[in-house]
Amino acid sequence: MNKLIAYCGLDCEKCDARKATLANDNALREKVAALWTELNKVTITPEMINCEGCRINGAKTPFCDGLCAIRQCALKKGAETCGKCPDMRNCETVGAIISNNPEALENLTKL
Repeated sequence: MNKLIAYCGLDCEKCDARKATLANDNALREKVAALWTELNKVTITPEMINCEGCRINGAKTPFCDGLCAIRQCALKKGAETCGKCPDMRNCETVGAIISNNPEALENLTKL
């Protein structure tokens, strides 16, 4: 299974936070922090943008590490991804992601 598919089905390989981390690209960190601050209505600094992937060992953003309800639920249930959970199709926790991102749902159903 591709470990760069997050619990929610998003592809970590395509994530700018991961790209910035691997390339040590501070300009990209600043861009991601500004975008995520606007989207999430909380202050996110460039220093917080360090993540190697949701399901692999290594750096995580503070949100992904401790605040992401999807990741916390999957870890609690011991699910490899939400796609392995029998409740996925009716789950409000992952529902916003999979209803707005067909690729995430496809990733979860093909794994």
